[in-house]
Amino acid sequence: MSLSISVVVLLLVVAVIFLRNGAMKFSHALVCLLLGFLLAGTDAAPTIHDGINSTATLVSNLNP
Repeated sequence: MSLSISVVVLLLVVAVIFLRNGAMKFSHALVCLLLGFLLAGTDAAPTIHDGINSTATLVSNLNP
């Protein structure tokens, strides 16, 4: 659960930075938000969740 919250906060910070710099318009951010909600309700949601978890595990196991 803490990983999901961390990813959401990170993506929110990145989106706010893009919006403030003018790299992303509010309408684009709204479309991305709606797409995320729609994807969460599909059969692809568990696959996306597993992919994010696998990537996070891989990154956490890397030694600098």
